[in-house]
Amino acid sequence: MSDTILRPFSWSDVPAITTIYRHYVDHTAITFDTEAPGEAAIAEKYAGLMKLGHPLIIAERAGKVVGYAYASFYRPRAAYRFTCEDSIYLDPAETGRGLGKLMLTELLIQSKAFGFKQMLAVITADTANSVGIHEKFGFERVGYYKAVGYKFDRWHDIVHLQKAL
Repeated sequence: MSDTILRPFSWSDVPAITTIYRHYVDHTAITFDTEAPGEAAIAEKYAGLMKLGHPLIIAERAGKVVGYAYASFYRPRAAYRFTCEDSIYLDPAETGRGLGKLMLTELLIQSKAFGFKQMLAVITADTANSVGIHEKFGFERVGYYKAVGYKFDRWHDIVHLQKAL
C-alpha cells in the first residue's frame, strides 16, 4: 500500500467514483441502491458533502482512483449533527489488500478532527469483511435488523456498529 496516496476529492474523480459504485449496486447487496446513479447524481451528492466540509477521501495509485471514503451525518435532524456514518468503497480488484484499513484509519482521524463524536457503520450483515474490519478498529455491534432490504430476489439483514471518536 506504500504506493497508494490518500488525497481530497476533486471533481475529476466523479467518473471513477461512479464506476466503482455502479459495480456494488449492480453486483452486491453492500448498498441497497437498486439502480446505479449517474455522474450527475454522484456530483450532486459530493457537492453536498463538500459544502458541509465532511471528510471525503480518495485513494489513488499510479494516477488511478482505487477507492473512496466519506463520513456524513447519520441522520439529517440537527440533534444527530455529532454522529456520522462511514462509507468506504474500493475498486473490486483492490479488496483484501489492506486498502480498506488504510482508508478507515484516515477516515476516523478526519471525522474526529471535523468534530464528529460517534461513528456508525451500517453494514449488510453477511458482509463479513466489512463487519470484521470495523470490529478490528474497535466498533461494537449495537443493533441487528432482520430482513430490512430486498435486493436480488432475497431479504437482507443489516448490522449497526458504533465507535466513539
